[in-house]
Amino acid sequence: MQIFGVDIGGSGIKGAPVDLDRGGLAQERCKVLTPHPATPDGVADGVKQVVDHFGWTGPVGLTFPGVVTGGATVRTAANVDKSWIDTDARALFSGRLGGLPVTVVNDADAAGVAEMEFGAGRGRGGTVILLTFGTGIGSAVFVDGALIPNTELGHLELHGHDAEKRASSKAKEDHDLSWERWAHRVQQYLAHVEMLFSPDLFIVGGGVSRKADKFLHLLDGIKAEIVPAQLQNNAGIVGAAMRAAQQV
Repeated sequence: MQIFGVDIGGSGIKGAPVDLDRGGLAQERCKVLTPHPATPDGVADGVKQVVDHFGWTGPVGLTFPGVVTGGATVRTAANVDKSWIDTDARALFSGRLGGLPVTVVNDADAAGVAEMEFGAGRGRGGTVILLTFGTGIGSAVFVDGALIPNTELGHLELHGHDAEKRASSKAKEDHDLSWERWAHRVQQYLAHVEMLFSPDLFIVGGGVSRKADKFLHLLDGIKAEIVPAQLQNNAGIVGAAMRAAQQV
């Protein structure tokens, strides 16, 4: 079975048909840059461009980088334009896509669902926390396989700032941090999350997961197991398609 998945991020909008039997992309993904400012209309245009690239006419699952309630309503917009707040994202995207059935889910939740089904969290019980390091820090928390949605742990306070302002991939780039210095910040963040939730497993996702060999070995003093995401930066696309398939 194939369903289309789109992952909306602070820097890029990427999507592809997903083979849900194996949890992978059925075709090479298409990516366009996220517009700045990332307004609802601008992002919807980008999503349409990605979907039209494949001539897709079926259900579409989309991720959103913020809290999404009721499968439709955007409640936060940390890394996109504030005009997203209280937007009915499902109606917006469905309208822009000519009435196609649309499902919208928090981006890290989508990535987490995919990793738990097909990736690093498969078969794992206890408390599992996936953290996506990108423009911000997204989170997905699972207890014995059940998702606690919209946790947004990237906004925990760390040294007087949102944690994602210090430890995201964007923070590494903005402050020109070495892998060692950035890993130290990530370690401080993981220690704070561990103190609050005592997870059995951390899954490190987002684009930086492709370079796990550069920094995972530098993380010290964390009791939980730490592993890289297996689906890497495609996890959001796969998870979005999985959620859309549940509505078919």
